[in-house]
Amino acid sequence: MEKTRTFIMVKPDGVHRGLVGDIVRRFEHRGFRLVEAKIMRVDRALAERHYSQHVGKPFFDELADYITSGSVFAMILEGDNAVAIARSMIGATNPAVATSGTIRGDYATSVEFNVIHGSDSPESVEREIGLFFGTQD
Repeated sequence: MEKTRTFIMVKPDGVHRGLVGDIVRRFEHRGFRLVEAKIMRVDRALAERHYSQHVGKPFFDELADYITSGSVFAMILEGDNAVAIARSMIGATNPAVATSGTIRGDYATSVEFNVIHGSDSPESVEREIGLFFGTQD
């Protein structure tokens, strides 16, 4: 099977709670390779580009305030069927329905504070890697 890449970000609540190591370990144990990673602060301009599909929606300001409220851990992972497997590992957005054993099922406390973001398509991977890491070869 061909190795593909995905973009994953541990959000401010996950970084603040010290979950980065556990989350990276889960992906590595599943067979993913950490290609590149960095801890960073997301500024308002990057938040608006990252969540561009939500600009103008009633919850956008709260979403942007949250993602800019603390450090995030952005990473590029590589593995077999990376997007689909990573999304399966992440679990449902709402932790009340996220399966135990998924990252959100085990760590998220609310829809707003759901610990992690993962690209949902190959097109999103390309766009998000570009936003957070610049153009990749």
